[in-house]
Amino acid sequence: MDLSLHAYECCTLCPRKCGVDRTQSKLGVCGEPAHPLVARSALHFWEEPPISGEAGSGTIFFSGCPLRCVYCQNHEISHEGAGLEVTTQRIAQMMLELEDQGALNINLVTALHFAPHVVEAVRLARSAGLSLPIVCNTSGYETCQMVDALADIVDVWLTDFKYVSTDLARRLSAAADYPEVAASALSRMVWHLRRRGGRKIDEDGRMVQGIIVRHLMLPGEVADSLDVVSRVFEIAGTDVDISIMSQYTPNERCRKMGGPLSGPIDELDYDLVVCAADDIGFDHIWWQQGDTVSESFVPGFGGEGVIGPELSL
Repeated sequence: MDLSLHAYECCTLCPRKCGVDRTQSKLGVCGEPAHPLVARSALHFWEEPPISGEAGSGTIFFSGCPLRCVYCQNHEISHEGAGLEVTTQRIAQMMLELEDQGALNINLVTALHFAPHVVEAVRLARSAGLSLPIVCNTSGYETCQMVDALADIVDVWLTDFKYVSTDLARRLSAAADYPEVAASALSRMVWHLRRRGGRKIDEDGRMVQGIIVRHLMLPGEVADSLDVVSRVFEIAGTDVDISIMSQYTPNERCRKMGGPLSGPIDELDYDLVVCAADDIGFDHIWWQQGDTVSESFVPGFGGEGVIGPELSL
């Protein structure tokens, strides 16, 4: 897969394969030009314990997204264009700054529609001494070619598996092919993880190599959540951790829409899905306790940590 800057000239970086020339300010579904925009670079404490620990994950939130999820909790950056333009060198410097702050890893959030810049930034940061694991925090809507291209750069895949139902994927994310695409991408992630020796946790409990599959439960869709758990196990078995999330928080759009998406998930439904994951045989299950319906899980996207000195080449 071509991950040079020429990839933006006829963009097929995501499964949409829009083919637009982003170097001419033409925008595809992701809504982004050919230069990266970043909305936040800071320690983040709300990921799964092997990712955040107590020290925090060094998250870099990129703007834009190939999906159009109506319930998106990061809609300011995924749909509304929040973010500041940065260079490859500045992204590399952010990584080094986060390491200096004590981050357990570098967590690249929704970054792969900027893959040419991101890959080069990791290379620059490594050459300048970065030693932390690289986490790719993705919606799961990725091509197998992209997974292959990043297989030796990404240490931990923190990937969603949103739906098995093509109807839900179409209605809620404008991507009827999501279940098929996510399944294929996860299969490739697992293949590469096995090739590299499987899941690895250091002495402090930090994941340094592995896959965590996240599933955000949606109100009224417990049947599909049960199907997701089964599908993930069918694909990956015990090679992956599964994280079942109850933190669904209705955004303004969902509150105005009414219906199930305007409220929280049912606690009994959540317990049912967590128990199903346990019964099916996952070795490593992460779940959320207490009242997680809160916008406290959504960080501010005012450009924290984005502006600063650039790496000297």
